[in-house]
Amino acid sequence: MVNEVSLKVRERCKDLILSDETIAELMRRIMKDVEKGLCKDTHKEAVVKCFITYVQDLPNGTERGEFLALDLGGTNFRVLLIHLGQNHFDMQSKIYAIPQSIMVGTGEQLFDHIAECLANFMKEHDVYSHKLPLGFTFSFPLQQLGLTKGLLETWTKGFKCSGVVGNDVVQLLKDAIRRRGDIQIQVCAILNDTTGTLMSCAWKNHNCRIGLIVGTGCNVCYVEKTENCELFDGNTNKPDCIVNTEWGAFGSDGALDIVITEYDREIDENSINPGKQLFEKMISGMYMGELVRLALVRLTKDNLLFGGKLSDHLLKRGNFFTKYVSEIESDKRGSFLNCREVLGELGLSHATEQDCANVRYICECVSRRAAHLVSAGIAVLINKMKEPSLTVGVDGSVYRFHPHFHDLMVEKIKQLILPGIKFDLMLSEDGSGRGAALVAAVACREN
Repeated sequence: MVNEVSLKVRERCKDLILSDETIAELMRRIMKDVEKGLCKDTHKEAVVKCFITYVQDLPNGTERGEFLALDLGGTNFRVLLIHLGQNHFDMQSKIYAIPQSIMVGTGEQLFDHIAECLANFMKEHDVYSHKLPLGFTFSFPLQQLGLTKGLLETWTKGFKCSGVVGNDVVQLLKDAIRRRGDIQIQVCAILNDTTGTLMSCAWKNHNCRIGLIVGTGCNVCYVEKTENCELFDGNTNKPDCIVNTEWGAFGSDGALDIVITEYDREIDENSINPGKQLFEKMISGMYMGELVRLALVRLTKDNLLFGGKLSDHLLKRGNFFTKYVSEIESDKRGSFLNCREVLGELGLSHATEQDCANVRYICECVSRRAAHLVSAGIAVLINKMKEPSLTVGVDGSVYRFHPHFHDLMVEKIKQLILPGIKFDLMLSEDGSGRGAALVAAVACREN
């Protein structure tokens, strides 16, 4: 049958397939790294930092009022105005761009830009003169020293603003607001988008204990016993605390060498942070399409695809978008409508049916590996928490738009968790926005 993947392509994709033994070994390594991150004595050299978020209370449904949320996690950021009533959520939001020049400029420029957009938003929504509580989602590795104090560890996702690493980003935002002098905002909490996802899902489903992002980046947070959080510096009367693992960094000490391929190495070498965020680079939407492109180029050069004929488009880094992976895998089995359209856009109209079957297979290998890596990590946390049943809140474009990612994860996690534990995956509705407001609301509820 012509739609069968060619044996040589299958053979060449073997290193993208994770065996059960390899996954079991990775789970042992992830668990070890999580424990290192939580422990006072080993935290400093830990790769998976397991930062304490100081968020100790989940929403209970009594949160009321009007809140702002600021969501900064990529090339755009959002400002949101949220009204919380009894079981009702009214939300208005606006997206603002961050020009490339600001992404690589000074921290002062970045926060002045954010403060200006905040002020404009408040004018547009007639809350310019109100003093509103704000939850600040800041989706970069952060060492939190309290609910409203967080030091940036390192920039990711193409940002390189000077004067921010090692500094308190809440203070930088407050300084920018003060420089303007025209709006009153009380920053109640800073959080990561994973925490926002967990909080957003917990508002609807009180069983939610894990917040996962699989989008441009990949990260997870979970509810840990406060007594296990050795770096916790605060009120230890409350039994639980959300921990932001920053697991995207897993592997930078060699722990992923058992699964790294030539394509992963090439992506890493050409990234702006070589040697860092290796786990994330094998999973997230920022890199998935490029992984497929590198495999296509390599196999075409080896005369296994497209009659050995490459196109200028395919040779250009970043030209195989991650959305192409989702589109190609959305084709019905044996049909290659989307695949042909994508290959046409890439100047590969000469592709045969056999080529299309092979391209789809390569996409499946890359996305399945990503889903299995995420599942291994989630299973580690589920097994660690030992809750009889829990919900994992998930957000991010890869999980949301890839046609099979959810099913691949459910199937794999089932195999990897301890017998008797029940879990489900819940798509988060706007975790980083709604969740930020909820963290602010819960903080206000406490006061």
